[in-house]
Amino acid sequence: MKTFLFRSVVGIFFGGFLAVLLTFAFIFFGDLSTIDSRGFVTNSLGSIICGWLFTVTPLYFEIPSLSLPKQTALHFFTVMIGYGVLAYGIGWMPTGLSNVLIFGAMTLVVYAIFWVAFYLYFRNESKKMNDDLQHIQ
Repeated sequence: MKTFLFRSVVGIFFGGFLAVLLTFAFIFFGDLSTIDSRGFVTNSLGSIICGWLFTVTPLYFEIPSLSLPKQTALHFFTVMIGYGVLAYGIGWMPTGLSNVLIFGAMTLVVYAIFWVAFYLYFRNESKKMNDDLQHIQ
């Protein structure tokens, strides 16, 4: 529970920080003199919720009683459903069946890339640690 609360706070703050940075970037690079307050609040809350979602859901991988495929499936469906509902509700994803299918395909590809990258990274780290253990006298 302590880890969940810590990650929740970190995710919420990171999401808020990212929202402010993106707003500054849109104002500075988009040469905007004003911004829509409703849009700012909506997008900031969406960013905060995303920050929370993406920092809390990796806790599935810390449950030792679950196999890696089960951890991955739980994480994948939680992220896909949570982010999909959020993106559709806020308006980050245009309405329409074709847009939902394109969104699903794109997020599946991005998820797979990140999963493979993390898998290879941690496999390499465990190999290094095992090699170091073999050389301990």
